[in-house]
Amino acid sequence: MNENSPAHSQNDDDSIDFGELFSRLKRGLPLIAGLTALGLAIAAGAYFASGQFLTVATATRVVFSFPGFEKGEYPDKSKFQPDDLRSPEIVAEALKREGLEITQDVQSKVRSALSIEGIIPDSIVKERDKQRAAGQTPRLYVPDEYTLTLSLPRSFPLTSRQRELLLNEIVSVYQEKFVRTYVAMPLGTGKAFESLVGADYFDYDLVLSRESQNIGTFLTQMSTTARAFRSPRTNLSFSDLLKQSQLFTQIRLNEVLGLIRRDGLSKDRNLAMVKMDYYLKTLGDEEHRAIEEEKVVQDLLKQSHEREQNYALGVKSQAGQQRSDALVVDQGLVDSLLVNDAYNFLVRQTLEASLKTRRIQSDKAILQERRDNMEAFLKSNASQKAEALTQFQASLDSLKHVYESLMNDIRLTYEDYQQQQYGDAIRVSMQTKTSSFYRGLAMAGIAGLGVGLAAGLGLSLLGLGLGRNKQ
Repeated sequence: MNENSPAHSQNDDDSIDFGELFSRLKRGLPLIAGLTALGLAIAAGAYFASGQFLTVATATRVVFSFPGFEKGEYPDKSKFQPDDLRSPEIVAEALKREGLEITQDVQSKVRSALSIEGIIPDSIVKERDKQRAAGQTPRLYVPDEYTLTLSLPRSFPLTSRQRELLLNEIVSVYQEKFVRTYVAMPLGTGKAFESLVGADYFDYDLVLSRESQNIGTFLTQMSTTARAFRSPRTNLSFSDLLKQSQLFTQIRLNEVLGLIRRDGLSKDRNLAMVKMDYYLKTLGDEEHRAIEEEKVVQDLLKQSHEREQNYALGVKSQAGQQRSDALVVDQGLVDSLLVNDAYNFLVRQTLEASLKTRRIQSDKAILQERRDNMEAFLKSNASQKAEALTQFQASLDSLKHVYESLMNDIRLTYEDYQQQQYGDAIRVSMQTKTSSFYRGLAMAGIAGLGVGLAAGLGLSLLGLGLGRNKQ
């Protein structure tokens, strides 16, 4: 075939001359290098110049796991809120512990810079999407892991290390607050003698008797809840502590209260009579209200009991009828169930009202007996002997020592149990990290380098800026 034919010319026009392309790239090497360096310099310089105005993120992860969390509740049934981790008092305490400025302006800036987001696995998202597609209502889901992020400008007067320590301290303060609220013993527990400072001997009987009852109730409940638990620090179980509490009441406490009763001890018997008279009046008022409430509940229970048999007969008559396969709601059956439920509720209310009335009447009778005893000493003008006061003071000192030892054992045992239950309630699952400035600078430089390189290659291939081609 002739080389000058039209077909051969068309093939030459459509082909790519790689030699020419490589020749242009070779001649454009200075342009490519210059534009690449220029792009790198511009991008890195722009990032460095704007770096003081950019936001730096410091993040960690926190995992929550305690009884009731799956329902979105704290152990005391109060509602769980992830934002509790960034509450004002926690932020202020964390700043204080780190020795940072704790002005209102700094606290507000730090708190507004804190954000907490739940981490939801993809499997949970897919499962909920399938449930919605099937027409089902997805169940409540509470994420158990959250990302806590502190986003502050780079110009904020905190180094990267200080930001990480501050974020860790915020989590630590929240953990301590959780321990104080749900793990440690209540602050008022074991403070009976502190409340009796400057009180009359008559008040010892009221306060210490009630404290002994509260301790016994608490230890009985814990003995049922944690049967097999034994504290590693005290080597005692709650059953052991319950026995010690009973011995404490029978031996030590009864001795002190018996001396007060036998000798009619009081710093001012007339003032003690005034206190008891007022307390009796208060109990009388409570008794009157309790009796009225009990009458109301009993009347309602009586009326409910009269109607119960009629509904029960209605249920039996409906049960004997033939039923089809179709689902039919029997109104009589529904009404009878509601009535039975209301009847059971009234039975419980009646029992509670009766117990409350009997308890008030028992307290009133005990107080009346104590008043009569004090009145007998007041009428006989019997003086308080020094020997009786000395014996009482010695018994009281011994009681204080045993009481403090018992409460210390109870406190340590309870804290060990709660630590076992809530040891992993709040934990950090990721080391605190701060985004690096130099990494961002390197990424900006790489991006500028890529843009400059692409521009240089494009201009070289187009033949722009290369001058006239030599023949």
